[in-house]
Amino acid sequence: MKFSTKDRYALRLMAELARRDPDEFVPLKTISNCQEISQKYLEQIVTPLSRAGLLTSGRGSQGGYRLARPAAEITAGDILRAVEGDLVPIPCLASSAAECPRRAQCSTIGFWEGLGELLNRYVDGVTLEALCRQQAEDPQLF
Repeated sequence: MKFSTKDRYALRLMAELARRDPDEFVPLKTISNCQEISQKYLEQIVTPLSRAGLLTSGRGSQGGYRLARPAAEITAGDILRAVEGDLVPIPCLASSAAECPRRAQCSTIGFWEGLGELLNRYVDGVTLEALCRQQAEDPQLF
């Protein structure tokens, strides 16, 4: 499975917010500068994250974004699903996919289902708080 730039940047954006005061709104320009990500690209990423209930936005001169929940309650899976949708190794396993007419004869479906379960279990087991703690221990990771 290949993760997109949008997925990687969404994790970085959320980790940046998790390292900040949870009561303050952070402007996208600040996040853009700190993470060296285009502000226009960040604008595209915050929309699905906000829709998923992971971000809260504020308007005005003190406006920006902050986490909608504590970092310990947000998983990498929450973030990736917000920007990507279902995390499945093959399209026929997506919740929105039509039933595959070959499913009953597919000798590999069990493999793909197992891989999907492992992937989802892993991303759902890593919190935003853990990502930030990992970066604090080894800053070269990010």
